[in-house]
Amino acid sequence: MKKIITATALFMSILGYSQIHVGVKGGVNMNKLDGKNFDSDFELGYQLGGFAYYNFTDFVGVQGEVLFNQTNTKITDNYKDVFNDAFKKDKTLNYISVPVLLRLNSEGLITVVAGPQFSFLASGNETVLNNSKKLFKKTDFAFVAGAEVNIRPVTIFTRYVWGFSDVSDFGAKANSHQIQAGLSLRLL
Repeated sequence: MKKIITATALFMSILGYSQIHVGVKGGVNMNKLDGKNFDSDFELGYQLGGFAYYNFTDFVGVQGEVLFNQTNTKITDNYKDVFNDAFKKDKTLNYISVPVLLRLNSEGLITVVAGPQFSFLASGNETVLNNSKKLFKKTDFAFVAGAEVNIRPVTIFTRYVWGFSDVSDFGAKANSHQIQAGLSLRLL
């Protein structure tokens, strides 16, 4: 037991002096799917996850995240006759998102972040008739850009996410768009 405590203390002290920082984050998503078959209004969702970043200098760093993202959307009335009997119009899509971001002014008061994001559809609605996995593709590729206000150890962030992939498996092409805002807490 003494060895485990000593090893843990040593590991924590090394991380405390390194340029690697880890933490947790959460916030809201305002999202929509741009496409002929979807409502063009932004819908409210949420995100939870963790992050780790490494600073090459005080100005430049790289950040990776793993996030649970909830995307909500509504199918428009264009397919009312086809879908009303078989499917609900409200869809909840749960994604595991992995953004890899370049950080500029990484240790400053305001940090700018940008980079690609890969998302994997984790689940849709639960029942067979409402299963969103049958209506939506399993992956999404997007570009993320945003800013953070750093009040260590808390950070306030806002981002815009542009989806490049067609996420619809039925009808016309649809791309995702998200406005994200929230808080993160740097633990190390």
